[in-house]
Amino acid sequence: MNQNVEVVVVGGGYGGVTAANSLAQQKGVSVTVVNPRPDFVERIRLHQFVTGSDDAVEGFGRVMGRNVRLVVDTVTLIDAAKRQVALAQGGTISYDYLVYAVGSGASAPDVPGAAEFAHSISDLEGAERLRSALDEAPDSAPVTVIGAGPTGLETAAELAEAGRKVTLVCGTVLGPSLHPRVRRPVSRRLAKLGVTVLQGPRTRVTEVTRDSVRLDDGRELPSSVTIWTAGFSIPDLAARSGLRTNAEGRLVTDTTLTYVDDERIIAAGDAGVMPDHPFRLSCQAATQLGPAAAATILRRIAGKKATPVRMFFGGQCLSLGRKGGVTQFSYPNDKVNALSISGRTGAGVKEIACVFTLNKLVSGARKATSRAVRA
Repeated sequence: MNQNVEVVVVGGGYGGVTAANSLAQQKGVSVTVVNPRPDFVERIRLHQFVTGSDDAVEGFGRVMGRNVRLVVDTVTLIDAAKRQVALAQGGTISYDYLVYAVGSGASAPDVPGAAEFAHSISDLEGAERLRSALDEAPDSAPVTVIGAGPTGLETAAELAEAGRKVTLVCGTVLGPSLHPRVRRPVSRRLAKLGVTVLQGPRTRVTEVTRDSVRLDDGRELPSSVTIWTAGFSIPDLAARSGLRTNAEGRLVTDTTLTYVDDERIIAAGDAGVMPDHPFRLSCQAATQLGPAAAATILRRIAGKKATPVRMFFGGQCLSLGRKGGVTQFSYPNDKVNALSISGRTGAGVKEIACVFTLNKLVSGARKATSRAVRA
């Protein structure tokens, strides 16, 4: 490598941090991460943040190599022709390669009143607002969680274990991503915690008000605090920048994670999509896609052909409060099977997964930093 290569990583989540650490281990590569927050958010612990059992935040100095430059700002535009990104606070940053790792966030619910009265838990700011709302509400106040995916299940259980009166509105079925047999221990655990579960074709929410939730079967549920966990959306940065995206707003890439119209732009995490090889939006995917994106860039810098990414999944780990959980196993292609671990052991597996993921980031940061010291 005859000259320094500048790489800009847009987003400091799991995909962005793992990509940055992998790139920063290579001599002759300078890495800049642009992120709107000064700290790393453990998104998989935000439901714990709401009840105070974890702060869900780590300093970037611990999870990202010291030779990685952090810019606390928001990218407002990607100019692919000039190879520059524009920043919200003014100015631009030039790049030789760009890693698009903006992640995902809460979807805008198309239900009257939801945007105004329902809380989100998909990011730290939303979780902070929700925590404040819960602090202001009496312990006996009814809480409604809408959406029975992993986030909804974990949030409902965490709040119920903390003594809250929780109703979980599934819309269709409890845990749609779970195997039917694995839903049974989840259902038993929620029942033990006192969560009222509403599921079936007529339990879709039709309106959210300041103090209630209305369903399409005519019921009106009292709700002092309403939490919307159904669905995720992708930031519109790529679309605003004139880059090709799919219907969900995800940057369209090939199997090497390279943007189909520009080999200098590589996606990592939730914000990219390989149309012929879809993957589930998850931390599990992001921590594989980050290093894979870095590998694509490093091979291209070295004049080698980039290779397709290979992804392997082991399952889904759910914490259902601090004393219970369920681990849903899957085949390597992410198709779930009937195998699971539940109870305290399931909770332990989820905690191990969370700790392992953080330690993986810390290890990557040390490797990147040690490269800087050697150089």
